[in-house]
Amino acid sequence: MNANVDHLINEALALPADERSAVVLALIDSLDGADEASVAETWAAEIQQRKADIRSGAVKTVPWSEARARISAL
Repeated sequence: MNANVDHLINEALALPADERSAVVLALIDSLDGADEASVAETWAAEIQQRKADIRSGAVKTVPWSEARARISAL
């Protein structure tokens, strides 16, 4: 993901639960009519890229407890 997407996600995570739910629904609705196979292929490619990034050391993972603490601090 790029910095704009990261920023957008951080902003969305800071919203109250009902507003986050509205964002999720709007995003899902925006995919209606999209070729489901294409969406699945895109996700599969993203997963493969993320696995490769982790294996190569390009990104570092953190324990869930730390990730949760970071999210809660937002």
